[in-house]
Amino acid sequence: MLRWIRQQLGFDPPHQSDTRTVYVANRFPQNGHYIPQRFADNRIISSKYTIWNFIPKNLFEQFRRIANFYFLIIFLVQLMIDTPTSPVTSGLPLFFVITITAIKQGYEDWLRYKADNEVNGAPVFVVRSGSLVQTKSKNIRVGDIVRVAKDETFPADLALLSSDRADGTCHITTASLDGETNLKTHFSVAETAVCQSVSQLEALEAVVECQQPDADLYRFVGRITVTQHEEEIVRSLGQENLLLRGARLKNTKEIFGVAIYTGMESKMALNYKCKSQKRSAVEKSMNTFLIIYLGILLFEAILSTILKYAWQAEDKWDQPFYNQETEQERNSSPILKFISDFLAFLVLYNFIIPISLYVTVEMQKFMGSFFIGWDLDLYHEESDQKAQVNTSDLNEELGQVEYVFTDKTGTLTENEMHFRECSINGVKYREVNGKLAAEGMTDDSPDGSTPHLIGDELLFLKAVSLCHTVQISYDQPDCLVGGGDSFSHANGFSSSHMEYYASSPDEKALVEAAKRIGVAFTRSSGDTKEIKTFGKSEKYKMLHLLEFDADRRRMSVILETPSGGKVLFTKGAESAILPFTTSGEIEKTRLHVDEFALKGLRTLVVACRHFSPEEYVDVDKHLNAARTALQQREERLQEAFAYIERDMHLLGATGVEDKLQDKVQETIEALRMAGIKVWVLTGDKHETAVSVSLSCGHFHRTMNILELLQQRSDNECAEQLRRLDRRIKEDHVIQHGLVVDGASLSLALREHEKLFMDVSKNCSAVLCCRMAPLQKAKVVRLLKTSPEKPITLAIGDGANDVSMIQEAHVGIGIMGKEGRQAVRNSDYAIARFKFLSKLLLVHGHFYYIRIATLVQYFFYKNVCFITPQFLYQFFCLFSQQTLYDSVYLTLYNICFTSLPILVFSLFEQLVHPHVLQSKPALYRDISRNSLLSFRTFLYWTLLGFLHAFIFFFGSYLLMGEDTSLMGNGQILRANRQLMFGNWTLGTLVFTVMVITVTLKLALETNFWTWMNHFVTWGSIAFYFIFSLFYGGIIWPFLHSQDMYFVFVQLLSSGSAWFAIIIIIITCLFPDVVKKVFYRHLQPTSTQKSQLYSNSVAIDDDFIALQPLSRAKSQLGKLRSTLDLVPLRPVSNTGSPLTAKTCAVNVGTAVLLSYLCLHAHANQHSLGLRWGWGTKHIVGFWGRGAEAKVFDIKHFTGCMCRMSVRGRHRE
Repeated sequence: MLRWIRQQLGFDPPHQSDTRTVYVANRFPQNGHYIPQRFADNRIISSKYTIWNFIPKNLFEQFRRIANFYFLIIFLVQLMIDTPTSPVTSGLPLFFVITITAIKQGYEDWLRYKADNEVNGAPVFVVRSGSLVQTKSKNIRVGDIVRVAKDETFPADLALLSSDRADGTCHITTASLDGETNLKTHFSVAETAVCQSVSQLEALEAVVECQQPDADLYRFVGRITVTQHEEEIVRSLGQENLLLRGARLKNTKEIFGVAIYTGMESKMALNYKCKSQKRSAVEKSMNTFLIIYLGILLFEAILSTILKYAWQAEDKWDQPFYNQETEQERNSSPILKFISDFLAFLVLYNFIIPISLYVTVEMQKFMGSFFIGWDLDLYHEESDQKAQVNTSDLNEELGQVEYVFTDKTGTLTENEMHFRECSINGVKYREVNGKLAAEGMTDDSPDGSTPHLIGDELLFLKAVSLCHTVQISYDQPDCLVGGGDSFSHANGFSSSHMEYYASSPDEKALVEAAKRIGVAFTRSSGDTKEIKTFGKSEKYKMLHLLEFDADRRRMSVILETPSGGKVLFTKGAESAILPFTTSGEIEKTRLHVDEFALKGLRTLVVACRHFSPEEYVDVDKHLNAARTALQQREERLQEAFAYIERDMHLLGATGVEDKLQDKVQETIEALRMAGIKVWVLTGDKHETAVSVSLSCGHFHRTMNILELLQQRSDNECAEQLRRLDRRIKEDHVIQHGLVVDGASLSLALREHEKLFMDVSKNCSAVLCCRMAPLQKAKVVRLLKTSPEKPITLAIGDGANDVSMIQEAHVGIGIMGKEGRQAVRNSDYAIARFKFLSKLLLVHGHFYYIRIATLVQYFFYKNVCFITPQFLYQFFCLFSQQTLYDSVYLTLYNICFTSLPILVFSLFEQLVHPHVLQSKPALYRDISRNSLLSFRTFLYWTLLGFLHAFIFFFGSYLLMGEDTSLMGNGQILRANRQLMFGNWTLGTLVFTVMVITVTLKLALETNFWTWMNHFVTWGSIAFYFIFSLFYGGIIWPFLHSQDMYFVFVQLLSSGSAWFAIIIIIITCLFPDVVKKVFYRHLQPTSTQKSQLYSNSVAIDDDFIALQPLSRAKSQLGKLRSTLDLVPLRPVSNTGSPLTAKTCAVNVGTAVLLSYLCLHAHANQHSLGLRWGWGTKHIVGFWGRGAEAKVFDIKHFTGCMCRMSVRGRHRE
């Protein structure tokens, strides 16, 4: 119980040891000295709250917000001292905001709790007391032997003991962990692989020693000690022996594993880390504005307090006959009285700080984020993937991006590899009809026979077929019966039933290419790999696998050949292999690798090493010693790998093409026109990267390419940077591009950050190659923290991009073929790079203008609200008398003015989306947080004060001499000096204010929907209806009703209506004049684009995503500008076309098709309607359900002519 309490409070002590000892089947030592270690249970807890801590924990989190805490203090002050307003006026809005937020967070957490219960209650089978027992997943303990069947997920991190296969291997997929769908092979040690029954497992005596839990999915260090016949056998355990929770068993009937990490200590749970909180520029501006308004509040409160005492210095105002001080008040301390009065004024004016701003912004971000997922333009049909929003807090940041950092492979390219060329023993080859053809030669043999390959050529192909981690699936043996690969048959084998799965698309492309040429990888069983060399089967025994890692940039296998020899095959980057080769055509291969890279091909170099029996014994000893080490295993393995991978013979190199994604060049160009600089950060060699940059438009052919490559020292790097800086200043007219490699970048960032930044910022495009993942993050951080503080965006698709995605202000993951790590760690996820342009130029633009206007408008309407309260104090001797009724004070921000701005912030569009995409330069108009600049903030604030003065003094002057109105509704004619009542003045001011601030928002609205109309006019109507009911009925539950009949009496006065109309016109007319004046004399580019949008300039890419009413309106305008000519078939190959007229502009066709869909749904007929298909136009003709559909591709030579403002198209 005590441990549970400590866990709940977060004080549970960490593990004391660096390693943990797990006794298989919980067979603990029987001696009395053993102290069992404590491990977590197998419950997964992703929920934040419990039923006990929800209220205190949630309240604590909410009151960390400065605005909530401020209103809590105001509420407490109202409770403690005599204040002019009821505590309800502050308490009710605060309670509303806190409650709504708590309900939202509580509901989301309850959903997580339900999901946890489903996982924790899942049935599992565990070996206990000699039998297989079914229990719940949460009851699994560390040391339990768990059985998992085919297609089931692993309930904990298990060390594989045995499977239904004799060799103890199994296949799994980790798609739910990292998105990789390929099959991965995991192994058990030989001593436990034979234990395939429950009785054998129960009798197993084994102990696992391993590292304590960590979050690295790809790292596990341990060893297992198996006791057989009183002899202890020690075997190493690595990542290939660990089955991670969440992974799924495939192609294996069942396995048994021992639970190593359970519950929240499993690697999957440890990856539930909270990402660092990213705050948008708008949120930072909002906090700054709040501080300024807090200063205004304090100034008004202090000034009012001072003026009160200055006024009371005169005897006649100090103690009027109707408000004599009590004895206690006379004897109280002047300082305490001053503080009490100051706090009272603070409470009176506190509504200048908008408490509902936070909840409105949160609702706007949450609801607005759905538009990204709903946008069909961001939907990728081939992969059936739509855009995904992982956080809604950064929506508006999409409209502020100044730098885009992008990965190359899988982001700009498809990550679909195709073998193109190779270099073998200094000779270049390319694939022709399933055969290798040397450079300059063509193979015209009619029978398709394979040329005779011997020596290094054959060894090269064998190395490609054996040095990999590719898996083979035989799930569909009859999928190609009667067909198949003719080249495979020609080369002596048929493997049409095989399908390769690989974590690396490069490996898959190379293995498939080798198969087509005649050396096919056909089977992998345990430690045996089988290939067919032109129909002849050869079996190799896998002795060791030297895994790929980012530091070595290569991978190797040690095999036993059919003749009994030992050979090492290695492949990797040329910089990681060529320095370690001692024989072969090294220089020729190096030149060929550079040529491949210049063509934009991805290159790999292949080498081998033959071991003598004595050498292999030494190699085996080094590897086993490193792999069984519990301390510093990684370092010792690196030393062992370096010892083995040396003195190699160079076989050749491969060139694989990774084609560009669709519309990459157009997207990069659009970003450049929008003022966004694009940096490409890639791990490829610089020739490949430059070639791809040129082909995708990142670099232009006319651009001056500057290089910072292969710098060896700080001084050399600094001198090169100075030369580049001078060159840029001398050639300031020419556009420059910068290429920098990882090694030179490390030197530049170490001592010369400022110089490097000066050079890179003056370049139009920057390409960083040979980059490690952490270097990518460092570059992003360097730009982020520069003096200009630009907004950065990072986009990538692989695990190596996660660090820069998390570092940038906005991180975007590509749903590519390198797993889902980037998507899981990103703020937004899209299927293709081309979608980035609409995400930024359209959605980013919309989100920013919406929330920027929302923030400014909130401050404006609260200044309008509270300033008349301040002015009224000059007319009531600063007696702290409130101008408005407490109900109006409470409901102003909650009901009367909340919905119009919320709807505005969800649907507002300054310019049509099509125009934003066709004119990327409009993005510059909102850059650098321009709509929330101090100048704009000052304009809205001063406008609020101006309107407030007009509200108050307009009401006072226009109604001051109207003796027909009294506060209690009675008519007073005798004393004309007694003006109309306090509540009548306040109600008049409040009425004018509600109407004006609502109409002011209407003037700011450019895109009207039925919802805008409903909430705008509905809010005004609701205020009038509510006021009539509130003041027209005596409510029994109200202890006082100062507003009784006031509103009815006010509206019965013609003078009041006259004042309302005059004041509203006085406030808004200058706004209208200003807008008209600026729009005609000094229009911004955005306003010019609004005119462009209204002229219905529709091009071939237009998509009519708009309301039906607007589509009909645009169609009407099109009719006046289009010359509609009859469409007649030239040949009678299809049904006769009976239409009279049609329009063939593609944008028009889509618009007409859009109208057709509405007509079809509503049983209307619009005559002939057209929609744009993939490559042809589809027509709709008829009424409702009887509409006929025909395809224009059935007609040959169809022609139509259209005229748009004098231009003709055919």
